[in-house]
Amino acid sequence: MQHVWFNKTFSSVAAAISLIREADLAGDYHIVSSHTNPYAASFQTAHQFAVEPSGLQGEAYLAWCLQFCLDYGITIFIPGKEAVLISAECERFEQQGTRVLSVASAEMLALLHDKAAFYQAVDLPHTPPAAFRVVETAAQFEAAYQTLRQDHARLCIKPAKSVFGLGFAIIDEERSSAQLLVEGVQYYIGLDDLRRGFAAMGTFKTMIVMEYLDGHEYSVDCVGDHGRLVCAVPRKKMKQAGRGQMIEMRSDILDSVRQLAEAFGLNGNFNVQFKERAGGLGLLEINPRMSGGIAMACLGGPNLPYLALAGFDRGFGHLHIPEVPHGIRVAELGRAAVLLDAEELAVEVPCAALQ
Repeated sequence: MQHVWFNKTFSSVAAAISLIREADLAGDYHIVSSHTNPYAASFQTAHQFAVEPSGLQGEAYLAWCLQFCLDYGITIFIPGKEAVLISAECERFEQQGTRVLSVASAEMLALLHDKAAFYQAVDLPHTPPAAFRVVETAAQFEAAYQTLRQDHARLCIKPAKSVFGLGFAIIDEERSSAQLLVEGVQYYIGLDDLRRGFAAMGTFKTMIVMEYLDGHEYSVDCVGDHGRLVCAVPRKKMKQAGRGQMIEMRSDILDSVRQLAEAFGLNGNFNVQFKERAGGLGLLEINPRMSGGIAMACLGGPNLPYLALAGFDRGFGHLHIPEVPHGIRVAELGRAAVLLDAEELAVEVPCAALQ
């Protein structure tokens, strides 16, 4: 039996662990989850769990992970927190019996986390990123805005390094930020307010000014095998609330994802996002991790977290990958649950003893 560890990561890991356990009929995988939050949702679905110490970063966290793998007999480590550092040190884990399932090399992971560098590096002729400029000063912002605005009706701005869309805003030329606030308009910022704010700051962290893509967004959940695309499930996000998402097996999306997997050596579970525009699809980003909607993608047939794990463990040749049906509509339906902390779970559902 393989002892598989998911360290602190995004909340989607709870669904991923459930999916792995559903597919693992032979009981090949014992799943261990850790998090600094004693109420982590993944604790409710894993075989075994542990509360991580808060505040550890960098080399201190790496040393803790190495010891954790020894203490818990971890044979496969799927890192979330400090994934770049852990990927760079995978040989140290292998020397003590732990294989690291990294989405890409440390260098590629660092590139994918920096959208400015990623946009400059990516070569995707049929679904390129939106037109963009990288800015770090008020003067650079003004020059970028004037240049891009000549060809595009609406622009947006976002940080080069961010998750969950934090910091993204569509630039509004008519209304102030106060008006937008009063009107309850989300993800917009007033142009004049933005200019004044940047001028007052002088310099700021790297931001990207971009053409705003106003069409449907596609989130593509994928499994890769060191640069080879094994499986991909594209989900079209409906603009109207309550209408779910549509699985659409578009050839242009699948071809682009295949090219990206090869170009960046992608492996395991990863997610690619596109958005429609008048001239076709535009690439938004590659998330080197499972998406929050991976459970919806799995309703299309392939159990993506299990395929990524089992393929990494024993190779993909023995795995059956179901055909993904085109056109099914999916959604997530919330349900209420009692949330137990680590101590209560240890009493209610005893975890296995340490190795």
